[in-house]
Amino acid sequence: MPDTGGGWPWATFVVNVGGTALLAYFATRLQERLPPSTYRRPFVGTGVCGALTTFSTLQIEAIQLARHGHAGVAVAYLVATVLVGFAVMLVVTKLVRRTRVR
Repeated sequence: MPDTGGGWPWATFVVNVGGTALLAYFATRLQERLPPSTYRRPFVGTGVCGALTTFSTLQIEAIQLARHGHAGVAVAYLVATVLVGFAVMLVVTKLVRRTRVR
């Protein structure tokens, strides 16, 4: 997904939304379904999902878009990333809570 310069940064958007989905899954699963562990959540949350997501890149891309005259795209990109991320988090969390493991 190459960056076109003034367009939507799809690669970062997809990675951040996917990482949010993984984090929601693992956080809910580890917190509510498995025995407590002091190592699993930080490893998966901060380690794996933190390394996967690129929210610092989101900020840099938004600033670059705004500086190059694409302020509308920058704002839409920031807002859409946060809103879609929250929506994905809610959906994944509800799905994990509905699944019954026996």
